[in-house]
Amino acid sequence: MSTHTSFSAARDEFERAWNDPAHTRIEPTSVDVNALLGEGFRGGEGIALTRAMLWEAELEKAWDPGTYIPGVVREGESWGREALGPAEESFVRASQQRAWKEGVDGGLVLEEVYTSADEQSVLFLGRAELARADGTRLEAGRHQPLFHVEHAVRGTDTRPLNRWRIVHLTPEPDETLTERQRREEGTPEWVRGFVAAYVRKALGVELTPR
Repeated sequence: MSTHTSFSAARDEFERAWNDPAHTRIEPTSVDVNALLGEGFRGGEGIALTRAMLWEAELEKAWDPGTYIPGVVREGESWGREALGPAEESFVRASQQRAWKEGVDGGLVLEEVYTSADEQSVLFLGRAELARADGTRLEAGRHQPLFHVEHAVRGTDTRPLNRWRIVHLTPEPDETLTERQRREEGTPEWVRGFVAAYVRKALGVELTPR
């Protein structure tokens, strides 16, 4: 199902796209997740996630984005999970997502997903076409350029950081494409939703935003 047979090969594709000066890229400041819990939620002061817990949340979000980031993904499915090595795997994903540029309708986004437990990183590589397990062909919406995303865990075990960056495969840099992202995606406000969903599911604690 996937193009690459290793996470490092997927990483190479991502970095080539990231380093292409024609592409549009953005990387917000990494978010201190435990500070976010304490400052952003009533009841969050007594909760502390470890790096391992944040990594678990990233893996679950990658497979089931509709549960963890419903503000971005309206519906979706993942399939074709495959082990690439002792700490690596891949799968493919199709989801209806809102458009990155404001004023543009959303559409179908197709991605190959690669995870590395050693790097604690998930790469999402945008694709124009994918095949379902039964061979049915899917075509991505033409409402926006393809894009690649990295979600990763950084920091220490007691102060885990959420890293997020995206590169749009544009023919030239497009600043209007990043306006919403600078305000929302990858910011503390955006991270708040998926962290709260993980705390609710894994710890059974319902957090109330301040």
